[in-house]
Amino acid sequence: MGASLRALRALVLLAGFYLLGVVLLAALAGIDYAAVAGGLHGPAAAKLVIVSVVLAVPIVRGLFMLRTPKGEPPAGVPVTEAQEPLLWQTVREIARQVGTRAPDEIVLIDEVNAAVSEDARLLGLRPGTRRLYLGLPLMTGLDEMQLRAVLAHEMGHYANLDTRLTPLIARGRAQLIRTIGHFHERADNKVAKERAKQEKQAEKRIAKGKKAKAVDTTGQGAMYRAMAKIYTAYGTFYMRATLSSARRQELAADLASVRVAGRDAAASALRELNALDSAHDFYMSSYATLGVGAGLLPRPGEVFGGLRRLLDARSGDLDELRRELSTEPSSPYDSHPALAERVARIEALPDDGRAGQGARPAMELLSSPEAALAALEQAVLTPQALALERMDWDDLVHESMTRYVGQGAEDIREALTAEGAGPELAALLDAVDADPAVRWRIADRFPKSEQAAAATGRAAREFARPVVRRALNQLVTAELTARGAARWQLSWSESATLRYQAEGFEDQLGLALDAVVADQPDTELLRKLVLAP
Repeated sequence: MGASLRALRALVLLAGFYLLGVVLLAALAGIDYAAVAGGLHGPAAAKLVIVSVVLAVPIVRGLFMLRTPKGEPPAGVPVTEAQEPLLWQTVREIARQVGTRAPDEIVLIDEVNAAVSEDARLLGLRPGTRRLYLGLPLMTGLDEMQLRAVLAHEMGHYANLDTRLTPLIARGRAQLIRTIGHFHERADNKVAKERAKQEKQAEKRIAKGKKAKAVDTTGQGAMYRAMAKIYTAYGTFYMRATLSSARRQELAADLASVRVAGRDAAASALRELNALDSAHDFYMSSYATLGVGAGLLPRPGEVFGGLRRLLDARSGDLDELRRELSTEPSSPYDSHPALAERVARIEALPDDGRAGQGARPAMELLSSPEAALAALEQAVLTPQALALERMDWDDLVHESMTRYVGQGAEDIREALTAEGAGPELAALLDAVDADPAVRWRIADRFPKSEQAAAATGRAAREFARPVVRRALNQLVTAELTARGAARWQLSWSESATLRYQAEGFEDQLGLALDAVVADQPDTELLRKLVLAP
């Protein structure tokens, strides 16, 4: 469908919203007229007119919503051509190849994403400022040809005037959502008033010694909700019509990426995006923010820059994500077709002879990737996050894990103290020697599953045994890391691990912990292993 037809359809859909409002207002007026002309007078007629006017208010408010609410643009770092000449040159070159005007601004953001916007005016009839939002995590995971494919896709949206039509579509959606919201809000208010009224009446009856009636708000706000359902039905039709068009736009933009970067680069970029999205989420939760609870962050530039280390270390793990693509859109309202469909369409195209093109990492298009990553932190992190202590990765992992283990050990020490044992490991071992049953009483102070809570006798001890062992191990870890006899070690390919100074220590520790939680406990081995000078 050409841009002119898509613009016409967007206008028709928007006009449909106004037409629906006019029809409903006419229907309300018609009902009032028919009632009065049919002989309805007095309080009943007045009540009907009042109800009609009240129902008309949300309709009129929706019709005269003059401004379309604008979402907040992503936070990021605007870069000029003087700051990033090679990146700007690449973007301008791709825009020429696609046959469109290049963006006026480029903003580096913290997402695995690239997006374009245009501040079009007069409902998209006049062009406006164009912006390209380009994620540094995205660039981190792509090579130059893959990035060119992504950029060509975004320039394709400009060429197809997709961004110019956005204000038309956004206005219709916003007005529908606002109008539906008005009706639901009034319905909820009516229910709340009726509930408050009935609760007050119930209180009076109780004060008089009478039985109170149950609160019943059935039917309250029904007219408002009925009107909301009418607009919701049109909204469903509106969303389906605009989303089908949006998905065709995505497929058309994919063809632009193929023309510029080649079939294989375009397909591999989409596959890489699928892997990058998951990898980035995992990296941010398990690495970049690992130390936040301990008041720590990686060195400047490494909050987002460390992603490259993870990608290099886990490339094999990400291969499955590159192969296994979703066959369904992420939601019924996703403007993008399923990733598997997009890749299949691209890979079904004839071979264009551009397979295996050598390409440098996309981050090399930046004058200084390290400076860009550090600047992005300043733009998107909160002042509280920026105020945290910064550390190298190795120290960050060790200090964070040490503090977390220490915090966990405090809970264990509280349980020990409550059972009359001292808060330290040596005191616990003394208590076990004096009364082996103290182990199971300590375990009772920690959360249990329903099955463990119901168990008795030996079965209860089997549930308690691993709880006590974990508590012991945590106390041992806190003791050893405090003495410098053990250190948490960073790994980009797996979870952080605790490394002991003495060779074979881990195996001996396992045996010692098992001995303490055995039916007939023996604390001697753990004392010699951990507490001996």
